[in-house]
This record gives sequence, C-alpha cells and structure tokens, in this order.
Amino acid sequence: MDKSTYIPSAFLDDIKTYLPDHLSIEDFIDKCQSPLRRAVRVNTLKMSITEFLTYCEKSDWQAEPIPWCEEGFWISRSEQEETNLAIGNTDIHLSGCIYVQEASSMLPPTALKSTICSDDINLDMASAPGSKTSQLAAYMDGRGVLIANELSSSRLKALAANMKRMGIRNVALSHFDGCIFGDYMHECFDNILLDAPCSGEGTVRKDPNALKNWSIESNVEIAQVQKQLIDSAFQALKPGGTLVYSTCTLTPLENQQVCQHLIDNYPQAVAVENLSTLFEGAEKATTSEGYLHVWPQLYDSEGFFIARFKKLHSVAVKNPKQKKGAFPFEELDKKTTQLLLSALKKQFGIAQLDGKLMQRDKEVWLFPDNFEAIQDKIKYSRIGILIGTTHKNGVRLEHEFATTFGHLASKNTLALTKEQAKDYFNGKDIRLDEVTKLTGEVILTLCGSAIGLGKWQKNKVKNSLPRDLIKDGLLITWV
Repeated sequence: MDKSTYIPSAFLDDIKTYLPDHLSIEDFIDKCQSPLRRAVRVNTLKMSITEFLTYCEKSDWQAEPIPWCEEGFWISRSEQEETNLAIGNTDIHLSGCIYVQEASSMLPPTALKSTICSDDINLDMASAPGSKTSQLAAYMDGRGVLIANELSSSRLKALAANMKRMGIRNVALSHFDGCIFGDYMHECFDNILLDAPCSGEGTVRKDPNALKNWSIESNVEIAQVQKQLIDSAFQALKPGGTLVYSTCTLTPLENQQVCQHLIDNYPQAVAVENLSTLFEGAEKATTSEGYLHVWPQLYDSEGFFIARFKKLHSVAVKNPKQKKGAFPFEELDKKTTQLLLSALKKQFGIAQLDGKLMQRDKEVWLFPDNFEAIQDKIKYSRIGILIGTTHKNGVRLEHEFATTFGHLASKNTLALTKEQAKDYFNGKDIRLDEVTKLTGEVILTLCGSAIGLGKWQKNKVKNSLPRDLIKDGLLITWV
C-alpha cells in the first residue's frame, strides 16, 4: 500500500535466494510499497468491450488495456469520484457489466481460454469470491457446465451472489475440500483451474498485513495441501484435458515444487505447456520450465504464478468413491413447462430457455446442458439458476431469471434512469413520468443490462428486488 507496508527481513532474505538475476530486490521492495492500480474486467455476457469503452469515455474514466486479457482494463477515475463513490456502487458495476479484479488474477483463466469448447464440463476447484469463475463462464458463453467449488461456507454465499449479478447460468456450486474430486469425479472434466489457497505473498500491495504471519514453516505446510489438491485435480481431469495451476504467492515451495510433485507422480501422463507466448511480453515472466512467475515490478501488478499442463493419457483412480443419497430434483412436468414458456413468450417475447427445466418441491430450476453426465457424482449446493416457484396459475418468476435472461426480452422492459436505478437498489418503487396501461411483470435494465424484475402499476413500477440485495448509502452518482 505505502512505505509503511510490513515486509519482514526474513521474507526478503528468502526472496533474494530465487529472485531472477535481471531483477533487483530494491525494485521489488519499491513496487511492494506502491499502490496497486485499479483493474476491472468487462463481463461480456452483459456488455461488449466497445460498449465499455464508450461508457468510460462518457464517464471520464481513463482505460488502459491489460496485455494478457482482452476484456481487462486498468482504469482511473477522478479523485473526487474515487472519494465520493465506491466503484462497487457505480451503475456499471451494479448492473453486472464489470468485475473489479486485479490484473494478474486474470491470467489463470486466460491460460485456459484457447482450450475451452462450448460443450465442456469444467471445474474451478477453489473459486470464491468468483472473479475467475465468472471469467471462465464468460469464455464458455453460458454453454456447457462449470463446477465452482468453495470450501468456505461464508465465501460460497458471496460466490453465489456474484454469479447472479453477473447473469451466469451454467454454473453449479459445490462445497467441499478440493481433495475429493479425484476420488468422486475421476476423469470427468475437460479443463480444470486450480487457483490454490496459498500464503499470499504477492498480495502485499493491496493488503499491507499480508506478510504479518509469514514464515518458511507456513510455506512448507501450505505446500503440502497444494500437492494434495493438484494431485486430486489431475485425477479428475479427462485424458487430453488441460489443468492450470496458479497461486498469488512467489515462493518456489508453493509453485515450482508443487508442479514438480505432479510431474514426479505422473511422469508419463503429464506435459508442461510453455506459456511464453500467452501474450506479448510474457517471456519476461517465463521460467525455464515454461511457467509464468509474475513479479510485481514486471507488469506493475500483484505477484502471481501460473502453470499449464496437458493430460496425455488416462491414469488409474487411487481411491474411487460414490455419492450416497437420491438426487433431489426431477424434470419439470410438461403442463407446468408449457405454462411457463407460454407466459414468457406472451409477457417478454422470450421463445425458449436453453437448458433443462427441473423441479424440487415448488422451485423451478434451469440446469445447464450436459449436466446429467455429472449430476450423481457429488452433492451440489446449487445448480444453474432458480427460474421461479410454482403456484396454482403457473410459475412466479425469481430475480435471477431477469439478470440471466432479461437480455432476450423484446417487450415489457424498462431502461432506468440513474435516479430511478438509485430508487430501485434502495428498495423503493419506481415512479413513472406517465401512466401506463401495461400490466404484469417488467424487466428492468441499467447500462443496457437486465438487473431485475418489477411489476407495472399505472404510474409506478413495484419493486421486486430481494431484500438481501437492497443497498444503503450513496449510489450511482457522486456529484
């Protein structure tokens, strides 16, 4: 953060033992004690890059492209705006069109981008709060299946909330230690991202206390967990599949040595894919093995490590296990399906929903295509999106239906002004300038993106924003 950032001398002594010869410890310290540049990634499920750049121009934001991520930009706002309006309270963020994400953390999904196909079944093994999950989902363009796993229950809630805001429909959430995947889902995934829990040495620029409890002993202990996770990931990967291993730390104990552990365990089945051509300038961070070891001073970013592996052939499962218990969903009956689809076409002009409609009690869910292949492998915390709940006359739609499918609507939509949007996110009804004859539900949009549902009521729209999403404080405008 600044010159008061805590950097232990023992940590620096360790850094000196593996800092590349062409880099200096003085530059490293100076960069660690410098503010981190603000970076955002455009959510292309909701907004194009061109539309984002137009927004920046109109809002007097300066945007500089991030070399390794087409959708990523370093941005700067005026000092007054930074002081008066958190970026999380801007209209473009509230609408789900951007994700605030450190630049170097965009690298691991970028390393998988070229391998992703539309019908893939992919895994993000340690996914909260969802920056990389949402990046992968955008690369999948809402198709296929993406399992997003998170061990922490509190972080799982944040992950689910981000998926809703970003309009992501092809994700299934799970809540396990990542070590289970090799046993329960042996060779099920086309691509796996393991952004492993780590000591976080590279995050000191945004967390001045990141190194407060640093020790070699802790590095060694964490590396043991990482070795178990990377082994599980490789077991869960299909032959011919791609595994990306990454951390936001610098030490070879948690990086190169963990990768070597994988190679030693599967010498004939794993191949390292060289990342020196991943983007222009990547050779500056490429190690002799072909990994990317991103030092803060190289690209003025956080420290990061990225490795990519190809699985050459099948390997024997080590400890096969099967889930117990019945799957709690069944396919939505034909009558209710027809009622729902007819209502969507009549009210919004939406002709179809890609995916499979399923039911659990009164809940109607839309599962991703191809999910049947893995639905019985493990227990999931949630699958796809909650479309609505059944009642005697059909299906009452839920908020995330709008954030995910609202862009398909050809009628009964309302583009909110900034003042109307502030009222919406404050939980207030939206006043209309003129009395309307329209009835039923309306999809509300902001920055061209669907943000939720309301209900036409003559001179206003009744607010349907879920209570847990209502915000207080200064929103959207700062002057």
